[in-house]
Amino acid sequence: MELAISIITGFMILGALYAIHARDLLSAVIAGGIVGYSLVICFLLLRAPDLAIVQIVVETITLIIMVAVVLDSSRVEAYGKFDSRAWVTAGTAVFILLIMFWFLRIASSDLAPLGDHTVRMADAYMNGAVERTGSVNLVTGVVFDFRGYDTLGEATVLVTAVMGVLTILRIKGRKG
Repeated sequence: MELAISIITGFMILGALYAIHARDLLSAVIAGGIVGYSLVICFLLLRAPDLAIVQIVVETITLIIMVAVVLDSSRVEAYGKFDSRAWVTAGTAVFILLIMFWFLRIASSDLAPLGDHTVRMADAYMNGAVERTGSVNLVTGVVFDFRGYDTLGEATVLVTAVMGVLTILRIKGRKG
C-alpha cells in the first residue's frame, strides 16, 4: 500500500507542477483535477471512505465550475492546429488516466465488503454506546457524540462548496 500511495503522490506532484506551468487554462484545470481525484484514491487506500466521498463531491463541483469558467472566458484557442506535441500530451494524459484507474481498482478491491466491520474500533462503539451517549439510535450516537467534530467539518466543507456554486451561478446570472 505504501508503494501505491507513493506513486499516486508522485502523480499528484506532477499534476500540480503541470498545473502551475501550463500555458492553457483548461489543461491547468484538468491537471488540478488529477491532483484532487488522486487524493480520493489515497483516501480509499487509507480506508477512509467518508473522506473520499467528501473529496470526490467537492472536487467534482469545483472541476465543473472551473471548466465552465474557463470555457466562458475570453481565451483564444486555435482549434484547427493539432500538432504532434498535442498528440504526445493527449497520449500522456490517457496513460496517466489508465494508471489512475488501475490504482482505483486496487484501492477498491482492498476495502472490506459492505456490511463487514473490520475496523478495530467498531467493538468499542457498539458495546455500551447507548449508556455513554444516551441515544437509542447507535448511528446517531456515534456520529454526533464520538465523531462530532469530524461530522461538523464534513458538513462545513459540503455547505461551503454549495454556497460557492450558488454564489458563482448568481453572479453569472446577473451578468447575462
